[in-house]
Amino acid sequence: MRAVIYCRVSTDKSEQETSLARQREELERLAAESGFEVVKVIAEQASGYEADRDGVLELLELCEEGLVDVLLVQDETRLGRGHARMALLHCLKKRGVKLYSASHRGEMPLSEADEMVLSIIAIVEEYQRKLHNAKIKRGMQRAIARGYRPERNLRRQGENAGRDRIELPIEEIVRLRARGFTFADIAATLRSFGYEASKATVHRRYQEYMDERQAEQSSGYELGTERDQEYTDERQGRRAAKR
Repeated sequence: MRAVIYCRVSTDKSEQETSLARQREELERLAAESGFEVVKVIAEQASGYEADRDGVLELLELCEEGLVDVLLVQDETRLGRGHARMALLHCLKKRGVKLYSASHRGEMPLSEADEMVLSIIAIVEEYQRKLHNAKIKRGMQRAIARGYRPERNLRRQGENAGRDRIELPIEEIVRLRARGFTFADIAATLRSFGYEASKATVHRRYQEYMDERQAEQSSGYELGTERDQEYTDERQGRRAAKR
């Protein structure tokens, strides 16, 4: 299993540097005993009450990309404290990442209180997701009532023109992107409505749309410039005729 070692101290005092080294040594030994492959060692000096630590953000990126199976920490306080700790436990559990600690010499058990809080968080998150999707669905239904066609898409382009093109609602992609959605979020939203949408496909369609819009705007500018020149030439011709 692929493991990430996470070490943390709260201050930048010299003795804390020794603590970081000791944490790493203990966790590397635990990884070897457990047969884990250490793919990353993250060490940082930061408060455990902060959830947006640089090391934690790096850890979550690795988890999001599916590159981590287990996280190794010295003890549960190294992961975080207070709400930050619960938020990180939730993120790890949601992504199926196991938590091992040197203090337990194996997988770290959660208390009944922790399990209850995590269950509540999961329920609230699922409700928010359904509510969000319902809002998007109502928005699409209103758009269809105003004449929007979900099957509309861009023309086939490039060397993939011979393959069956996946139909996606480009207007909805553009609208969600304008609201700050990532391409992964947009793809997940479209899949919930039955579209076969991957992050790469959504990104490609969005880029094609933006390129086409830019080309249309450039063409309009050139056409306007040509008309202005024709009008200028015509006026100059009239003046010459009067003379």
